[in-house]
Amino acid sequence: MKKYILLFSLAHMLLLLACTNNAPTDNATAAPAAETPVATTGGDAMVLISTTMGDIKVKLYDSAPEHKKNFLKLAKEGYLDSTLFHRVIPGFMIQGGDPDSKRAMPGQPLGMGGPNYTIPAEIGAKHFRGALSAARQPDQVNPEKRSSGSQFYIVQNGPLPQAQLDQIVQMKGPNFYTPQEIDYYLKVGGYPPLDGDYTVFGQVTEGLDVVDKIANAQRDPRDRPMQDIRMTVKVLSE
Repeated sequence: MKKYILLFSLAHMLLLLACTNNAPTDNATAAPAAETPVATTGGDAMVLISTTMGDIKVKLYDSAPEHKKNFLKLAKEGYLDSTLFHRVIPGFMIQGGDPDSKRAMPGQPLGMGGPNYTIPAEIGAKHFRGALSAARQPDQVNPEKRSSGSQFYIVQNGPLPQAQLDQIVQMKGPNFYTPQEIDYYLKVGGYPPLDGDYTVFGQVTEGLDVVDKIANAQRDPRDRPMQDIRMTVKVLSE
């Protein structure tokens, strides 16, 4: 079976460790407001992810039409209903959408399930706090960066320190980010090391406090929550 997880370079891991040591708490939800970057606008489709910890409302982007269409299809079919958020890392993200998690036993390794297809990469939007993004296999076996057919993650990390963001901007290149996007990372947060490598296809509009609760749930050594966190996904508008 294929395993759809997020894999990192050494630089990514160093950032993750730094962010984990300063994992956002309730204060992250109350971060200073910043104007939403242009890259995150566009799209009327809305979905509701209801979990055992609360509801998360998400806007789907027109800029990733294949991912948008697929997520709406999965929601209408009930494919994601009763699946778990099977991997959570505070200061980083929460991951779900593995159909094998519906009947998973406690402690069972997850992250290998999905439909028998992948989705062409639609990389462009950035990994701001609350970004809805597609998991995928690593570049070694997936050089086209095609996305999992069902597994997704939501970015939870809060505001980045200026020095840390400066290092990432230097790695990505001088024209990779707009000043507005940099300001958003500083004031609201996100996980920029994944920019340009994974498809972002939506953004949380309500329920970031729920994302925080899920990310900070007690978890086992594989980052699976000790208490199952199940979801149902409903289409609100298209």
